[in-house]
Amino acid sequence: MSGQGSGGNVIAALCNIFIPGLGQLVQGRVLAALLFFVVCAVGYTLWWLIIPAIIAAIAHLWAIVDAAKFRARF
Repeated sequence: MSGQGSGGNVIAALCNIFIPGLGQLVQGRVLAALLFFVVCAVGYTLWWLIIPAIIAAIAHLWAIVDAAKFRARF
């Protein structure tokens, strides 16, 4: 991937809209992808407790922004 705002980062951010963590997986960051997916999946599964759902929504938005602003360190 190039830098912030590159086409790859835009695609990764769009992937995260549908499945949290998918954008990080597209970028090759497996650990971050698993972390975002698990936090969002557990939080959305426990939606009736309100607080986990709010945490999941924040993590979901964070995953989108994180994928959009990612810069590879080479």
